[in-house]
Amino acid sequence: MAKKVISKDEWNARLAEVQVDRDDLNKLIMNYLIIEGYKDAAEKFSQESGAKPPVNLESIQNRMVVRTAIQRGHIEEAIERVNDLNPEILDTNPKLFFHLQQQRLIEYIREGRVMEALEFAQEELAPRGEENPEFLSELERTMSLLAFELNSPSPVSDLLTPAQRQKLASELNSALLLSQSQEKDPKLPALLKMCWWAQQQLDERCTYPKIKDFTKAELVMEPMGAVGGGSQGSSSSAVAGA
Repeated sequence: MAKKVISKDEWNARLAEVQVDRDDLNKLIMNYLIIEGYKDAAEKFSQESGAKPPVNLESIQNRMVVRTAIQRGHIEEAIERVNDLNPEILDTNPKLFFHLQQQRLIEYIREGRVMEALEFAQEELAPRGEENPEFLSELERTMSLLAFELNSPSPVSDLLTPAQRQKLASELNSALLLSQSQEKDPKLPALLKMCWWAQQQLDERCTYPKIKDFTKAELVMEPMGAVGGGSQGSSSSAVAGA
């Protein structure tokens, strides 16, 4: 059965009929800026749009100081700052505290401080690994770094990438947000994923102008006969990155 074809003009006309409240859009943008920690951007956006931040923007600054410390590999500093903000965060979240200690171990290994790494692993991490099989598995994987040259490819080289620090920074940021009774995940990426999913469903029924690259949000009309499933590659990666 042939798919229904919706022209770009018809699609744009349908979009023009959709009523979107500007205040809702402003709240969505502000939500993203606050949760992701863009304090200066949130202040500027508030001035230009009139949207009021739902929280004190200084709380963003505190979270960003912690995040920056993690991204620079200054784990002890990050732990001290978190404890200054709210000592219960790490006391009540053993998994997060283990990941922070694990990252301290990674930083010791990265700096070539092998003896300190071994001592730290034995005294701080091994006891936690004995209590939790998941922690033990992560500890063993981290200790495997010592078996390889630091700058050479290995099965555990991902632990030394900036993405490893970023993952921990995001985990800690979420914990700080929850401790402040805020949402830990911004709404915008979820809406983009929903849009991508809706396009996948619509692909099965008709040919229409779609967003292939969510970073540009341009409507593209595919040639007739194009395979719907294969057209989502760039959009899916962009949404996942969001």
